[in-house]
Amino acid sequence: MWKDLLPLGRNKETGGYRRYAWTPADTECRAWFEEQARARGLAHETDRNGNQWAWYGDPAAPGAVVTGSHLDSVPDGGAYDGPLGVISAFAAYDELRARGAAFGKPLALVNFADEEGARFGLSCVGSRLAAGTLTPEGAYALRDADGISLPDAMEAAGQDPSALGPDPGRLARIGAFVELHIEQGRALALEERDTPVGVASAIWPHGRWRFDFHGEANHAGTTRLEDRRDPMLTYANTVLAARKKARLAGALATFGKVAVEPNGVNAVPSLVRGWLDSRAADQETLESVVAEIERAAAERGARDGVEVRVEAESTTPVVAFDHALRDRLAARLGGAPVLPTGAGHDAGILSASVPTAMLFVRNPTGVSHSPAETAAEDDCVAGVTALADVLEGLIA
Repeated sequence: MWKDLLPLGRNKETGGYRRYAWTPADTECRAWFEEQARARGLAHETDRNGNQWAWYGDPAAPGAVVTGSHLDSVPDGGAYDGPLGVISAFAAYDELRARGAAFGKPLALVNFADEEGARFGLSCVGSRLAAGTLTPEGAYALRDADGISLPDAMEAAGQDPSALGPDPGRLARIGAFVELHIEQGRALALEERDTPVGVASAIWPHGRWRFDFHGEANHAGTTRLEDRRDPMLTYANTVLAARKKARLAGALATFGKVAVEPNGVNAVPSLVRGWLDSRAADQETLESVVAEIERAAAERGARDGVEVRVEAESTTPVVAFDHALRDRLAARLGGAPVLPTGAGHDAGILSASVPTAMLFVRNPTGVSHSPAETAAEDDCVAGVTALADVLEGLIA
């Protein structure tokens, strides 16, 4: 499975993946998923929001157990973030069949659409739509950098966007969702605990904010420094302030995307637009850090003659995974360590509607969202075994 999936959407120059939602690379990944389902005799379907499902058993029966993740990527992302969970889902199903496991409940493997949000700026679009936390109107309003709307992109990829919206009937039939994922970061590393697999306890609250810095375009070679209203200065100061505010609060803050107008080497910009990603262990700390960053931006903007506007594009509150399911998984795995994470996942979005849990597979470097992301083959196999163990207990 790895051999077949690895070339899809890979950039030859960077070695990273550009599997953006509803692009040809994403379509190839979706075809791969369907192939894997068909090869196993599983019933394949695409739901109203573009999420793919592979079913063993009756999809209409209650209490289904679901596992999987996503196949799309961030710009120049790694091979494991998302795909490890999907490949492990198929491999765990194979393991269950090899064991002769008793399927007392339906089992579904899933590939959620547009989890990373790399193209349209909002993460977990497929699961948000299904859960009703993203409205159809909100989805229709999403645009990529070229101005292409989400519905138009879906239609171009062969997916009917007319039925986008909540899917409460489907979610009501799910008894448990378990997502396996590569470990991200080293704050509570499995490497240091010398164990290949862990269980998630919670997802930190997090969000994305767009900062618009409006200045005045002018000539870089003729405009005196004291005459400039340069939004790049305000933006640069805000980036530094974000790092400081986050460090002091024990939180995280990152400006990882920026757009400049008119974007000329010899021009003072008229507009700098930067996107802030911020996360913290609790909601109060997150809100405080973002407010401090906004305040620093406004204060510097006043000095530079730059107007600062801030808009929250997406926010996700803290997610505490189902305690009973979490504890059941940890016990099933012989007391596997239970760890929180700062990364968002489809499991977090679905947690308000479905009992959800997550497994993490050891990442020796902690690097993620990068071509350097990696995991040892033995650890991946241990993850599949752990997932199969967990699923076997849930489907009985």
